[in-house]
Amino acid sequence: MPTRPFYDPSLSYEDNYARGPFGLFATAPAPATPRADAVPRERFLGIPVHSTFGIPAGPLLNSRFAAAAFAHGFDLCVYKTVRSAAHPCHSFPNTLAVESDADLLPNQTVIAHPACALGETPPRSITNSFGVPSQSPDVWQPDMAVAVRSAQHGQVLIGSFQGSGEGVAQIGDYARAARLVVETGAPVLEANLSCPNEGKKGLLCFDLDKVKAVVDAIRKEVPDRPLLLKLAYFEDASALDALVCALASKVDGFCAINTLSARVVDANGQPALPGAGRDISGICGAAIRWAGLLMAQRLNAVRMTRGLNFAIVANGGVLTPADDAAYRQAGADAVMSATGAMWNPYLAQQIKKERCHDLT
Repeated sequence: MPTRPFYDPSLSYEDNYARGPFGLFATAPAPATPRADAVPRERFLGIPVHSTFGIPAGPLLNSRFAAAAFAHGFDLCVYKTVRSAAHPCHSFPNTLAVESDADLLPNQTVIAHPACALGETPPRSITNSFGVPSQSPDVWQPDMAVAVRSAQHGQVLIGSFQGSGEGVAQIGDYARAARLVVETGAPVLEANLSCPNEGKKGLLCFDLDKVKAVVDAIRKEVPDRPLLLKLAYFEDASALDALVCALASKVDGFCAINTLSARVVDANGQPALPGAGRDISGICGAAIRWAGLLMAQRLNAVRMTRGLNFAIVANGGVLTPADDAAYRQAGADAVMSATGAMWNPYLAQQIKKERCHDLT
């Protein structure tokens, strides 16, 4: 059923933050919200939950978005990545529909359409070019605390964070941001190591020595809170194996994937997103499903062959219950949807029904 997306691509990030969420996500009651006395049937990192399905870091901008997601049965919700200091968003537009009916290969060129073209008809794939904006801690900390409290029994708010700066300063800032998130009461942490939209040549998750330093700094600051690492797609399976083996004893799980990077142009072949360094953007949706599934399979293979114990949180192109099932067959312990959930507020309910977890 066509519906206005809960994050409106025709509006700026700032307008969405102030006025959203939109559409049925914000206004319609959720008939499949679990009853207060319903017993959670699954577990996530040892926490009882109604389902291991939710929305990853990105579209849940603040506590209003998180509360609406919980009310519609998304039981694992990730609060959009925050920082230890305010950071601006890339200029509008940030989300465009892209022409990509086939699987998107890394660094491919795709054609994008104007933001106004993203209406009530769900796109298969979209751009994601925000640059990890963040409110200042005096704004997001109390708001994240509200989001934590909006989770009902059997639901979990995950606090995503990222360090700013370069070198040693960035390592310390990851630990600082982790402490700020813990102060909100978030029961699970997610360190974002994988954003492709900051104008940097290399993603942090591909620098094993630095990732180990970041994790050690976070664990020194926050030793007793479940910690997930958000990863990008690894073309080199051996590099992924090395990272997982080095860190599996220090973290509780790995989330993959973020997006795939592509050169985004308009119909005339010109950069579709304004501003320096934005010719390359992250792509979400069906076009990257193959990469998400492959990462889930690889993570599961490392876990099985190495005898390791960690959770796999998978996402990338989850638009239907069949997509959720494919990820679980690939070895995912939890599955999340951003693009699919934005246009379908009932996706979690549909997936629960398919998995015999309709808890109404």
